[in-house]
Amino acid sequence: MGTQVTDYTLYRWRYVLGYGLIGLTIAGLLAVAGLYIPGGLSVAEQQSVVTSNALSFSLDSFDPTAIINLPYHLLQRASIELFGLTLLAIKLPSLLLGLVTAAGILMLLRMWFRANVAIITTILVITTGQFLFVAQSGTENIMYLLLSTWLLVAALKVSRKAKFSGLWKISLFAIAALSLYTPLSIHILIALLSAIILHPHLRFIVRRLSKTKLLIAGASALVITIPLMYAIWKDQSIGLTLLGIPQTMSNIGANAIQLIKQYIDFLTPNSSALMSPIYSLGSMILILLGILRLATTKYTARSYITVTWIVLLLPVLVLNPNLVSVTFVPVFLLMAMGISTLLNNWYKLFPRNPYARIAGLIPLAVLIGGLIFSGIDRYVYGYLYAPQTASNFSQDLRIITDELNKKDREPTMLVASEDEKPFYEVIAKHHEKVSVVSSIPEAPAPLVIASRKTQPQALPQPPQTILTDSMTGDSDRFYIYKTGAK
Repeated sequence: MGTQVTDYTLYRWRYVLGYGLIGLTIAGLLAVAGLYIPGGLSVAEQQSVVTSNALSFSLDSFDPTAIINLPYHLLQRASIELFGLTLLAIKLPSLLLGLVTAAGILMLLRMWFRANVAIITTILVITTGQFLFVAQSGTENIMYLLLSTWLLVAALKVSRKAKFSGLWKISLFAIAALSLYTPLSIHILIALLSAIILHPHLRFIVRRLSKTKLLIAGASALVITIPLMYAIWKDQSIGLTLLGIPQTMSNIGANAIQLIKQYIDFLTPNSSALMSPIYSLGSMILILLGILRLATTKYTARSYITVTWIVLLLPVLVLNPNLVSVTFVPVFLLMAMGISTLLNNWYKLFPRNPYARIAGLIPLAVLIGGLIFSGIDRYVYGYLYAPQTASNFSQDLRIITDELNKKDREPTMLVASEDEKPFYEVIAKHHEKVSVVSSIPEAPAPLVIASRKTQPQALPQPPQTILTDSMTGDSDRFYIYKTGAK
């Protein structure tokens, strides 16, 4: 009998190689995205730094609104305190949580789909501009992806009675409690509860769970939510924010059109802090295949959860069309269903001949490879060279930090506009002999650094130095004056 395909070493190690490829890909992409692309801070990231810096651990000065996304801001505060106020320190929590999220995506897909589908989908997902942008952004957006993914992983581990089931029960309730601190995360909890109520097999599983262990896990979740309950008691509007209900209602029709365009408008793409359309045309085709698959497998627990989740999110997205990141987890589940459908139908063309199946995989590999590299290419060129996108990320932190770190620097006064001032006060906190003002006093410091926004009201003498960035427009960022004051 001749050599079989299964005898080849490469075939036997295909999944190990696939998992290794995923690990190397995500680590490399996040390292490049975090440090070089887009290579600056958005306004949202600067605001996140201000929020993290303002955290107070005293009840006397407790700000109830600080409870929103508190777990993330605690991590970011710790990172900045440990490593200083640098681009990497600001983004480090998101980068690490992005790695954990990618591992959770692979685990989740591996439990719900075949290994080949899980590996292909995970690589496609982590190379989308949507994931790379959220994972490198020094904001709390990564928390929704992280908590939603691991909540489903923990729920599946509990339902399948995996090893250390007691620990997984506690983890499930702890993740559920932590997710309540993140806006819109309650919708995945409602989706899970709805699926348990509606799906007979899930009801059967829940009835068989140990009530004692569930009680212990529930008690741990209650302890975690005590600060949140206290904050909501102090300020009830926090509850509306966590539910995703805006304080002011906008035009529903315009929001719906904007939401649709962010997914399917490939003729007039728009660039802002987040590129749109969010997914490439190839990815959208896979998602549509997934929707068709979902319509034909309505009876599974996976379908119950996915459909309920999407239905719950739609009204919130119409009210808040900029929160499209919250659809990421159900979308990658649909993408996995689409890939599974594509592979199943492809294999049906070659049901028995293994060599024909391998040869037939070549065009499929070209398709998947094209989607992967086009996703990376779209992210790189979009966030580096698209003017409307790249201009949303400021290199001011690096520029001003390099100047303030110079040896023998004289006492310095940073002049910033009112909207810039909170962030520059955080910068001043991490440097000696630096003060921040919004207007130049009559007796300025020996060294005055005025931001571009405040330059028109700067000192009468010409600046000694103008600090610039790499942008073609508005590249003059700071004006340095030496006043001669003592």
